[in-house]
Amino acid sequence: MEIEGVVPANGPGEPDMCEAAVKIIQKQMSLSDKPICGICMGNQLLAKAAGAHIYKLKYGHRSHNQPVRMVGTEKCFVTSQNHGYAVDAKTLGADWEELFVNMNDGSNEGIRHKSKPWFSSQFHPEACSGPVDTEFMFDKFVEAMN
Repeated sequence: MEIEGVVPANGPGEPDMCEAAVKIIQKQMSLSDKPICGICMGNQLLAKAAGAHIYKLKYGHRSHNQPVRMVGTEKCFVTSQNHGYAVDAKTLGADWEELFVNMNDGSNEGIRHKSKPWFSSQFHPEACSGPVDTEFMFDKFVEAMN
């Protein structure tokens, strides 16, 4: 199948029960450098495909006002979230880095590959019940496909 990019999207579910989806993402990563943009559970599945571990949060993020900071910047965004699991950023491989961090509990909110157009957000950049601060994630994905 000819594709321009892949968007592993939200759940519901437990990421450790989604091995078939993780294998598909790993296969895509091994076949090409096509852009990948993970959203919510897609962040967790992309991280698992990259070898990272997932853990259950003590208190899930379930609101429209979760503050998230872009790593390496002073940029903070108000985000919409609905999840109970997080990526253990300490288990990311050397080719990966955190992209976003939750300002309430320090948990991972997104990852990116250091050289390939593969990135994700734990929050929902498509949500519009409040701010649309993070819709740039889709612009970045479309730009990577062009």
